[in-house]
Amino acid sequence: MTINHSKESVAVIETRLAHQVHRVATTLLAEAAVRPSVPLAALAQLRDFLVANLRHHHETEDNDLWPRIVAAQPATQPGLGALSEEHERLDAALDLLAAVNLSGDEVQGGPDEAVGTGLGGGAADGPRTALRDAAVAVRDTVHDHLAHEEPLLFPALRDHLSPAEWQDFAQRVIATTPPVAGHLMVGFLDEVGTPAEVELVLAGLPEPARPLLAAMRLQATDDLRILRGTGS
Repeated sequence: MTINHSKESVAVIETRLAHQVHRVATTLLAEAAVRPSVPLAALAQLRDFLVANLRHHHETEDNDLWPRIVAAQPATQPGLGALSEEHERLDAALDLLAAVNLSGDEVQGGPDEAVGTGLGGGAADGPRTALRDAAVAVRDTVHDHLAHEEPLLFPALRDHLSPAEWQDFAQRVIATTPPVAGHLMVGFLDEVGTPAEVELVLAGLPEPARPLLAAMRLQATDDLRILRGTGS
């Protein structure tokens, strides 16, 4: 089955925005990990958001989206299978990221600490350095994977998945998304998409959640400022 679209499909727009969120969020965690002004709690929240959402994203692709595409166009199976193998490597990197212990109290570094880097001899270096190393591995894996995935996936979504199939898939994704720091998703979407694109994505939210969007945006703005070291 081939579906012709005169403009970018909803499926491609929503997937492109999700991928951009993954790029921006993984980059932010890698950069913020050793920023002394960022509390461990803020880093833990972003880490937990990423681990939960990246796992959910690729699991829904492997278990739901890929079978829909292959059913419509069997020739896509080898390429999608290779992407699933990359998902397994991403899982291994996410396991290491999730295992970094960020629950302890930090002790400020002494005079030997490198100012502005968080890489000196202080006791806080352990979790921050471990987090940075694990976050860099996830960031690099995600960015490389998306560079492989998008040239195959975007045409497949545009040409072989009907709007009704995509809507059904998208609703299933929303219904099963882990409730982990969901406000960060709203904040990242606002950064990577146009207002019209973001509204398109958020239109699928359950009606009871829509009145909460303003508060979620405010919380996301505050938390992202802290993570970027620009909070007051």
